[in-house]
Amino acid sequence: MKIKATVTNAQAFIKTQEEFGSFSKYIWGFVDGKPIDNKPKSLSEVAATTVISDALSKDLKKRGFKFTGSTVMYAHMQATGMVNDHITECFIRK
Repeated sequence: MKIKATVTNAQAFIKTQEEFGSFSKYIWGFVDGKPIDNKPKSLSEVAATTVISDALSKDLKKRGFKFTGSTVMYAHMQATGMVNDHITECFIRK
């Protein structure tokens, strides 16, 4: 299923890219083009999903993407810099 999803996602990616001019414009539109800085004080304050990751997941699924649940999309948002969830004491935050 994941191999088939890779092909399906690639096709959906191309369609989304054509619609918005780039996939980057599409996905960053969910955060108004600016990273969200949550400034958590501890790891227990870091969410697994948010309203935004829920909306992104729902929209991607509507566009035909597979395996794009809210938790996966929030992890993507963290990994790509759309969200900064480094705790305030983290050396990377500085």
